[in-house]
Amino acid sequence: MATKKIITYNVNGIRAALNKGWLDWTKTVNPDIVLLQEIKAEPGQLDVSIFENEGYHHYWHSAEKKGYSGVALLSKTEPDHVE
Repeated sequence: MATKKIITYNVNGIRAALNKGWLDWTKTVNPDIVLLQEIKAEPGQLDVSIFENEGYHHYWHSAEKKGYSGVALLSKTEPDHVE
């Protein structure tokens, strides 16, 4: 089995993190799987192609109330199942 690099990150708002260069840091670290907490956004509120362009499949579970928590999963290998 190949070794995978997994990181978890509390972004406290994915849009703010992206504006502060989080994606550049991710390119440097080059994880296979990224687990994000407190994304505070829905996929429709940002250009998700930036993740796809980096080779990630992305899965979102946004909070029911806008602006609250939520999580996302980015994975370079497409998972068999996401729940």
